[in-house]
Amino acid sequence: MAGLGLYLGPPSGRQFFHRPTGRFCDGRLYIDFVCERLKMSYLTPYLESSPGSNFTHGVNFAVAGAATESTAIPFPLSTQVLQFLHFKNRTRELRPQGSGSLLSEKEFQNAVYSIDIGQNDVSTPFSANLSYAELLHQNGGRQFWIYNTGPLGCLPQKLALLKKDDSELDPLGCLADLNSAAKAFNAGLSELCDLLRSEFKNATIVYTDVYAIKQDLIANHTKYGFENPLMACCGYGGPPYNYKFRMTCGEPMVTACAEGSRYISWDGVHNTEAANSIIASKILSAKYSRPQIKLKGLCKG
Repeated sequence: MAGLGLYLGPPSGRQFFHRPTGRFCDGRLYIDFVCERLKMSYLTPYLESSPGSNFTHGVNFAVAGAATESTAIPFPLSTQVLQFLHFKNRTRELRPQGSGSLLSEKEFQNAVYSIDIGQNDVSTPFSANLSYAELLHQNGGRQFWIYNTGPLGCLPQKLALLKKDDSELDPLGCLADLNSAAKAFNAGLSELCDLLRSEFKNATIVYTDVYAIKQDLIANHTKYGFENPLMACCGYGGPPYNYKFRMTCGEPMVTACAEGSRYISWDGVHNTEAANSIIASKILSAKYSRPQIKLKGLCKG
């Protein structure tokens, strides 16, 4: 959010932080839960200019609306990689001066580089080209944790805006064509991870199936205590999707449900804190990862 100069106001953050924090959620994201369960501090945003920024525990280069390749946004993956290189070079300049809270050269080498991107590529429009792994590898990256993209056709936003009739839906009530596009993206990403493993023998590259995790939440929502799995908690219009263009969460006249813990979707695009907690648990289990290496095992000094 800071990179785009946008302010995300209430009711975001109400569940845990009790104030807006720039997260598209009522509380914590699944990366926050991952950090908690690994006994780490939350990652500091790279573009957050607030005093007291501390990068000793890691850096978050995420920007709202980011994609791997796009001319419609200011922060495609190529820009984020350049920001990483700038951050690393600037750290080298400041470290001898004892300025700021920075990472050491060894910490750059031992870090886990986690990449979660693709939903926006599938959405507008589908394209995928992760051609930056070699650059990260040349700059010391040896441990990569790659998340695939989730079932795009199950987002309340897409269902509300794109569905014409029920013939377009799969058995879960999601848009079949959009989910097919997400699966195609993920198949390509999986193949790319295989190629990178063969090219970089000294690197660990873990591919994590977030699509399967999120699909399971929807298919078995009652098991996890959720209701209305395809409906946004914070939105406008009521059932079945509670989403209306230009009447999104945070806008005047838009209200949030009383219990976000009963919903998977927070605002029609992003997950609730309750869903993120479950997603984080499944990520950390390694059950959905290939190879089945636990993230905790990579996060050792």
